[in-house]
Amino acid sequence: MNKLVKLSALLLAMSLSFVANAQGKIAVLNMQQAIVNTELAQTRLKQLQEEASYSENRKELEELGKSFQDTRAQLQKDAAVMSAEQQQAAAKQLQEKRADIEHVQRKLQAAEQQLLQQLMQEMQPVLQKAVDELIKAEGIGLLLNQQAAMFADSSYSITAKVTDKLNQLSK
Repeated sequence: MNKLVKLSALLLAMSLSFVANAQGKIAVLNMQQAIVNTELAQTRLKQLQEEASYSENRKELEELGKSFQDTRAQLQKDAAVMSAEQQQAAAKQLQEKRADIEHVQRKLQAAEQQLLQQLMQEMQPVLQKAVDELIKAEGIGLLLNQQAAMFADSSYSITAKVTDKLNQLSK
């Protein structure tokens, strides 16, 4: 009886895997990453980074970061000999510098996000064509958004293949 149960379980498992294979592969895709990794996106990102306003913001961010670190180091060094008012003033100065850093970071992130949204909109038709071609070529029966999957082994990801296809189709 025990052998019969094991044999039945084995046959059931084999038939389920056969059904799953007959219906196609399962794959995951990170569309945003696929687009960001394209040659076009990398070129546009480099152009953005070379724009005067962006590079000025990057420089300001670096200067603010260095100033913040210097002020914090000075405060730590002199804290023992500072009065309570001086410590409060230095802490307030650090807080203001941190706020300035966060403001500049948000400006840089907003510029990058705007570029990404433009690329997503511009490349949507080509992305759809690339994904459709890969679905047919690879026999994919179920394609999931990678961010929606709780876990997906990297072998299920077709993101790099989509990026390659986008590079081919964009030429």
